[in-house]
Amino acid sequence: MSDFDYDLFVIGGGSGGVRAARVAAGEAGAKVALAEADRYGGTCVIRGCVPKKLMVFASEYGSVVEDARGYGWDLAEGGFDWSGFQGRLSAELDRLEGVYRTLLKNAGVDSYDARASLVDAHTVSLSTGERFTAKHILVATGGHPVRPEVPNAHLGIVSDDIFTLPTLPKSILIVGGGYIACEFACILHGLGVEVTQFYRGAQILRGFDEEARGLIADAMQERGIKLHLGTDIVEMRCATDDDMSGDSQGAVSMGTPMHEAAPDAPQGADGPIWVKATNSETRVFDLVFFATGRKPNTDGIGLQEAGVELGRKGEVIVDAYSRTAVPSIWAIGDATDRVNLTPVAIREGMAFAETAFKNNPTRVDHDLIPSAVFTQPEFGTVGLSEEEARDRGPIEVYATSFRPMMTAFAGRPDRVLMKLIVCKDTRRVLGCHIVAPGAGEMIQLAGIAIGMGATKEDFDRTVAVHPTMSEEIVTMRNPTRTA
Repeated sequence: MSDFDYDLFVIGGGSGGVRAARVAAGEAGAKVALAEADRYGGTCVIRGCVPKKLMVFASEYGSVVEDARGYGWDLAEGGFDWSGFQGRLSAELDRLEGVYRTLLKNAGVDSYDARASLVDAHTVSLSTGERFTAKHILVATGGHPVRPEVPNAHLGIVSDDIFTLPTLPKSILIVGGGYIACEFACILHGLGVEVTQFYRGAQILRGFDEEARGLIADAMQERGIKLHLGTDIVEMRCATDDDMSGDSQGAVSMGTPMHEAAPDAPQGADGPIWVKATNSETRVFDLVFFATGRKPNTDGIGLQEAGVELGRKGEVIVDAYSRTAVPSIWAIGDATDRVNLTPVAIREGMAFAETAFKNNPTRVDHDLIPSAVFTQPEFGTVGLSEEEARDRGPIEVYATSFRPMMTAFAGRPDRVLMKLIVCKDTRRVLGCHIVAPGAGEMIQLAGIAIGMGATKEDFDRTVAVHPTMSEEIVTMRNPTRTA
């Protein structure tokens, strides 16, 4: 008989923690418990990937009528029903949370709706007052968005709040230049909101391929998003009547006040917000949305007291197998701040279960991870950017940008980008970058080939599917440039 109450106790009911619990219990026969203080499904299901992607879909319908007219359809435009969409969204998230709970139950996992913290290397304490011991403890607590250190930053909202807004604002300022900021700039613009975006850097989407970043920034501005680079907030406060009338020096009204906020509205101002930018200009917005970074959920759960090492941002320091400095404590997902993507957390959860319970030590390759940014147009990427690759050795760049057939026929100026980065010596494709509608779907398949070590000649031997945008990936014969 085991000396512990459980073989595994998982702290966190997000995608990574749930997968690890299910595999350990359902496939390895371990006795497993999981504690979640909030909703099951974590950031991805409840306040991240899933509701965001549904909002992406909703925002894209706005241009359908105009495009359809270009194809001969006589359609009338209508308005967007935010409250109706929210109702369906809420029902879908409830359904998915129920699925997660059922999966755990069917795998034999004991679930506790409570906040968990560590007492020592083998003991977990719940907010209900219960205590349990476990041979292994897995920290899968995820992360949360943070506000910048700006006076009155509490007046703005963060990504967790966007899905429960009582009404859509007429105007919004989005602060940040990462994928969350850019995605929501496109989403909200597509839903009819007047969007202004401040980013303190020289170009949005830092860390991604430079050419792709530039095309997306141009497309966002062409669609009507007011993108201000090299710009940040230095001061913000609730707007006064003078601010709204434009009487204060430099103030410009960017919209009308929101309706009175509901009692359970997310954190943020109940009315318009006056903002001063680094260029000394002032504006009034209905809402300010901070997309300026995230932080691991590791505060106040006894990690350091139990001997676990934390990094500068509060991330759990782990080895290649997700084990912490304490042999019985492991960590996966955003709590470790390695690659903060849901599929990565799931893969780490599976690898943990293989290592800890199946006698099959398994590492996760964090290098070749396909990913998508759901801007409009979408951005799919895998492997090295052109800038990263040229720092490692001689390369050839194959790239083409063109107007796709579907939108060109409808009269839209949209452009797409297809790009391959090739090692000059080995001929291996080191990176693929696609900016186009459906790029996320395309990059998943390109990721398989690149992960297998495909060469440029392997791509060239592949027969094109015509007429498609993606055929350009296998028909580019001559390099655009070398480096």
